[in-house]
Amino acid sequence: MEKLKNFKLTKEKIMLGLILILSCILNFTNLSIDGYANEYYAAGVKSMTTSLKNFFFVAFDPTGFVTIDKPPLGFMIQAISAKIFGYSGWSIIFPQALAGVISVGVIYYLVKRSFGTAAGLISALALAVTPVFVAVSRNNTCDNLLVLALLLACVALTKAAEKGKLSYLLMSLAIVGIGFNIKMLQAYMVVPAIYLTYLISRTVSVKKRIVHLILSTVVLVVVSFSWAFVVDLVPTSSRPYVGSSTNNTEMELIIGHNGLERLGLSGSSSGGPSGGGGEMQPPGQDGSNSEMMQNQGSNGNMGEIQIPPDQDGDMQTPPDESGENSQMQGGPGGQFRGSQGEDGKGSREGGPGGQGGSGQMGGQDTPASLTRLFSNNSLSDQIIWLFPIAFIGFIAAAIQEKLKFPIDNRRKQALVLWFAWLLPEFIYFSFTTGLFHPYYLTMLSAPIAALFGIGTVSMWNLYKEGGWKSWFLPGALAVNGGVQVLLLSYYYSTVSIAKILMIAVAALGFISSIGLTILNLMKKDTMKFKKILITTALIGLFISPAVCSATAIFKEMAGSFPSAGLSLMSNKGQKGQMGGASHESSGSTSKLIEFLQKNKTNEKYILVTSSTNGSASEIIIKTDESVMALGGFFGTDKVITLDEFKELAKNGEIRYVMTGGQGGNSSDIMNWVQEVGTKVDSSEWSDSNKVSNELKAEDESSQNNHRFGGMEGSLYDLKSFTDSQN
Repeated sequence: MEKLKNFKLTKEKIMLGLILILSCILNFTNLSIDGYANEYYAAGVKSMTTSLKNFFFVAFDPTGFVTIDKPPLGFMIQAISAKIFGYSGWSIIFPQALAGVISVGVIYYLVKRSFGTAAGLISALALAVTPVFVAVSRNNTCDNLLVLALLLACVALTKAAEKGKLSYLLMSLAIVGIGFNIKMLQAYMVVPAIYLTYLISRTVSVKKRIVHLILSTVVLVVVSFSWAFVVDLVPTSSRPYVGSSTNNTEMELIIGHNGLERLGLSGSSSGGPSGGGGEMQPPGQDGSNSEMMQNQGSNGNMGEIQIPPDQDGDMQTPPDESGENSQMQGGPGGQFRGSQGEDGKGSREGGPGGQGGSGQMGGQDTPASLTRLFSNNSLSDQIIWLFPIAFIGFIAAAIQEKLKFPIDNRRKQALVLWFAWLLPEFIYFSFTTGLFHPYYLTMLSAPIAALFGIGTVSMWNLYKEGGWKSWFLPGALAVNGGVQVLLLSYYYSTVSIAKILMIAVAALGFISSIGLTILNLMKKDTMKFKKILITTALIGLFISPAVCSATAIFKEMAGSFPSAGLSLMSNKGQKGQMGGASHESSGSTSKLIEFLQKNKTNEKYILVTSSTNGSASEIIIKTDESVMALGGFFGTDKVITLDEFKELAKNGEIRYVMTGGQGGNSSDIMNWVQEVGTKVDSSEWSDSNKVSNELKAEDESSQNNHRFGGMEGSLYDLKSFTDSQN
């Protein structure tokens, strides 16, 4: 009570409160619009709520046949939320939305303690309205839980650097280790910044700093690999198969699929295209990677789509009703959707630059260059809105603080930390040929926001001092305004609001910059007017990212590829698009579930599929039943042999099998199923009897094949085999 009496409602607290409220509005409003978002993750979380064993091993299915191909902590938090609030799309997304709001508060604290209140507030606002940060906060991917963990690690680091205390450094790298158990090696992207910042601090001797870093590294490694080490010690017969690994170990998953593949240094460790976790690898120029895509949203179009490359290596949809192949089309956000042109033939309709949505499939398909994040593609409208001032502002702050050895105060240490976080990641995302998707760019959101606030305040101080340094501010405002106009111009002809935003940026940003330039030349003491101008300029720069962030409130994002921006508006909604998040159930899936439940007796698995895609995720989400995904996420994991599968069938643990689907390691099982099983007429389990003309021409008996989630699939019953063996 005494603390409440002493609480004073200052201007700073009001401003921070308003920023946090804005963050809450952007992160929480209409949070259920995306349904279960990434169904692969959502199914795993539901399975984790069924038993402690599934909870610990991050099992994809309730029986614990195979795991999700990611570390546990983020999904454990989602499972706890689902237990508290009840399992729903909202409850599993809630932790990420909350983490986003907390991160806004943490970055305010971090920046304020080094560069003051104004810088802290500006940084907090910048993070709150960063489109990709908002999009990821509204999705069940765990990246923003990682961002929060890394920000907390930086809090401990700054205290370690200032005081030279080993305990704080140990805490910092322990938290990074915790982040490792959220997104594995992605957490280590901030480690160079942490090491450099502490190493160049001056509070203790160089020898002590090196010893402290060595000891902290031991803690980092122990915390990072503790869960994986325990999992790999457990006999394989007593735990699920480690999904997307080649040898059923977490260590291989860390090094291979979630490690070297992300750096472009390895082929797929799992034998399938790089991606995992609902991620898709785009085609190469030769079309070599275009054979597989998966629909991983909540749109009811479950299943995999085998997509052969055409002669140019372009991706095609499966044949449409007329037998023609519809080309992929999508806006800059990369949302694919099959369509026909006016002539009935397939067409490729791209967003800005005619990207055809490829950037949403993977950021690495955009040519690697220093301008990749600024180019006409699916990446630019996610993160780069405030980057110019962040970069130019760092230079201005470095000049103002005389950033050189010794690094002996908070401000210098903060500049080193944020820039050492920003620069390597910017270079990585600009030039990597490894697997990454636009939403990974949320890793850049914190350092850009921090340096935007720091840079703005530093340039304002230099502007007030006069001299050649005073030109940083109007120059940076003009450059940043120009970049925003460029980004908006990509949507000029497809999104009407882009024109309005361009006018707003020009009117508020450019005019304010010109005004500051004129006042600087006149050298008159008009401080009040100057404050009005810089405030107006900042408002102009914040409008566009704020509007882009707000699109996620009203437009459905792709479940596997969260993105907020004008691309969502240019795509005219997301329902039915590849990876879309529409949570309306398809009739065929509902009838399939009804059929399986009605005919289930004592089977352990209600259905067997080739991979975790297709109906597997949705059945787990909508029922309490377990689905056996023979080959894990890609259908390529060697989880079970044919003899083991036959034994399960003999014992009556499996009955219905959905043939078709991605993956090759279960082909022998599927061939056997078709030999001994009884095909179930599609009219019994599906509302759709559409069959492509191509398949009709090849096989007149294909009437029982069902276009399941965009590909041909047939349901087989193994009951006759089971009965014959008993």
